[in-house]
Amino acid sequence: MTVQETSPQGQSYTQILKSTILIGGSSLVTVFFSIIRNKTMAMLLGPEGVGLMGIYSSIADIAQTLAGLGIQSSGVRQIAESIGTGDAEKIARTAFVLQRISFVLGIAGTLMLAALAAPVSWFTFGDHQHVAGVALLSLAIFFRLASAGQTALIQGMREISTLARINVLTAFFTTVITVPFIYTFGSEGIVPSLVAVAAVTLLTSWWYSRQMVHRAVTLSTPQMRHELRGLVKLGLVFMVSGLLTLAAAYVVRIIVLQHGGIAEAGLYQSAWALGSLYAGFILQAMGTDFYPRLTAIANDHPACNRMVNEQTQVSLLLAGPGVLATLTFAPMVMWLFYSPEFFAAADLLRWICLGMLLRIIAWPMGYIVLAKGEQAIFFWTDVAATLVHIGLAWLLVKQFGLVGAAAAFFGLYVWHGILIYVISRRLTGFRWSAANLWIGSIFLALSALIFGATFVLPFWQATALGSVAVLVSGLYSLKMLIALLPPETLPRPIRKWISKSI
Repeated sequence: MTVQETSPQGQSYTQILKSTILIGGSSLVTVFFSIIRNKTMAMLLGPEGVGLMGIYSSIADIAQTLAGLGIQSSGVRQIAESIGTGDAEKIARTAFVLQRISFVLGIAGTLMLAALAAPVSWFTFGDHQHVAGVALLSLAIFFRLASAGQTALIQGMREISTLARINVLTAFFTTVITVPFIYTFGSEGIVPSLVAVAAVTLLTSWWYSRQMVHRAVTLSTPQMRHELRGLVKLGLVFMVSGLLTLAAAYVVRIIVLQHGGIAEAGLYQSAWALGSLYAGFILQAMGTDFYPRLTAIANDHPACNRMVNEQTQVSLLLAGPGVLATLTFAPMVMWLFYSPEFFAAADLLRWICLGMLLRIIAWPMGYIVLAKGEQAIFFWTDVAATLVHIGLAWLLVKQFGLVGAAAAFFGLYVWHGILIYVISRRLTGFRWSAANLWIGSIFLALSALIFGATFVLPFWQATALGSVAVLVSGLYSLKMLIALLPPETLPRPIRKWISKSI
């Protein structure tokens, strides 16, 4: 332990935990505001309203991804590379082009969705009653894409604390805008609230991003073309990837909608939102800090593999107890965030949590493909994942009903985790560390135990068993996380506690 604490690894763990805690802390505030929003929508709109908002959000997400050309993701990578070289002029050029093209693409995306409002409404809802809603939703695309350009700049420069502030403010504004709209206009206020939230998000990201780059930039047409070509070339790969992921989620919702109507779509949406809530801050921290750092050392395979193992270890220790808690208390979680009408979504939530645990294991390896710029591999793995997800959803919903849609997400990451491990082995010789094999085995076994107990044991016995597992795993994770940090970063009482327990 002494060797690790005084080595660069200890500093790496400190950086991972610092960025995760910053994003995680802002996520706790986001969770608080999410409870308020979800309870309000559940009480005022019921499952139908929640399902309707989920479908509108999916439409906006797909339109944003299609119109955005992946510029946000490629911009993060380009700026991170420039930061690594210390080329201030290149940083300023990339930021200038990124922000301008995001603005132009936002206008194009709004016009595109407005023009296609009628066919989108018919394809999604099977009627033309929602054409006006889709047309109004198109305004959100401009605000979202313009904001994405600002956020990419902040993320590429690894301003983690700034991103945390933006997350908190966005959660606050989303709540104070959405609740009055829904209370006043009911389901008719869903689309206007989405547009208003996107507009306020743009103002928030602009306020912080304007302080990032101070160097004045004047680009000739050839220079502009060169910078734009670099952003778009890589961005198109990200766009297709994001589009495939969103299209899979969209089609799964359509499958659920056609199977059981908008109420079942609302149950699925509620379970999905909660299942991704806790894991979301860990995955977001990976994209915010881990991805730019990994990109800078992608050609040093031993260092790259070590960093992926470090990120996986911290992510498992942070996420594992939360996943076990959600599996144990799923019905109570649905009541807390929504209402008794949503109890039927508890089993869906459990399946999604199992999938999220596997996603947390797989994602750090997936960033190896991104950091090394393996565009073809990145593209085809996403194509395969989309086909597997949709195929499993179609088969399992048909066979088992609504719960099949959530089980399909779990099945996707069983398959994807194996595939991405094989690919990572070929690219960098990656292997999981002994510590990760041990920690992963513990949490996977406990998750399977609790999941099975909810089906074969009475409710209170299963809850008691799960509670013990959550408590023990939480203490274990806490001790392991503390042990990963250099001793000089810890308060004196904690250092004494560690010394006595060794």
